[in-house]
Amino acid sequence: MTSHSEKHSAIAFERHNHGACVRSGLTDVEALCAREGLRLTPVRRKTLEVLLQDHRALGAYEVLDRLRDAGFGSQPPVAYRALDFLVSHGFVHKVECLNAFVACADPKAAHSPAFMICRVCASVAEAMTPTAKGALGDAARAAGFRIECTVLEAEGLCPACAKEEAA
Repeated sequence: MTSHSEKHSAIAFERHNHGACVRSGLTDVEALCAREGLRLTPVRRKTLEVLLQDHRALGAYEVLDRLRDAGFGSQPPVAYRALDFLVSHGFVHKVECLNAFVACADPKAAHSPAFMICRVCASVAEAMTPTAKGALGDAARAAGFRIECTVLEAEGLCPACAKEEAA
């Protein structure tokens, strides 16, 4: 049977029921917040919803524009506080090379994100990678270094853009 994280590893590149994807993401985070006693305020929830609506990373000011359009104010701290909360609890990841944010594909799973970023359409797919495994984990252990967080980002072409480019 396919696990939730395996199913979502490259969902941004697959056809899927996006409405169900958004609802599932919101439901998962709401349940995690309830279980952990975290406050998912209306602006935090809307910020997460905005990031779930597209499988691409959005900059803080693009998030702020969408929050403003939804009636949540237009001051940058509105977006930054919500993003800080969502990132600090693993519900959202920062895509460093884009200086932008993307909703976590599976916030229930402990993992380090590995992003595949399409350079043409800007879609972002998240693959789940175990923390401190593989060659980097081996090198860190040999050096006596304890990895707390890793982020892997790869730029290239998603299947649709690669197919279009090949045509």
